[in-house]
Amino acid sequence: MSYGYLATIRTKEGHRDEVVEILLSGVDGLRAAGCRLYVVGVSETEPDLIWVNEVWDSRDHHAASLQLSETRAAIARAMPMLTGEFTGQELTIAGGLM
Repeated sequence: MSYGYLATIRTKEGHRDEVVEILLSGVDGLRAAGCRLYVVGVSETEPDLIWVNEVWDSRDHHAASLQLSETRAAIARAMPMLTGEFTGQELTIAGGLM
């Protein structure tokens, strides 16, 4: 079964769209890294909240993607715009449409 990860990221006021742009800037390399689904969404009721939904071939693929130079650079660019409030939930994907 595939590995899933659901996360929320809270940005400092007024930085949501810039962080979303950073999150979406590296999608081209994700498929090669074992990512099967990568969706970034924004909350309609909380203007500084971002949702990220991911499905990977395995937990190891996800962990390895966090070590890629492109991923590390994107994280470094985004960090000054984040509040430090994160949530994360690991899932075993049972099925669905991807």
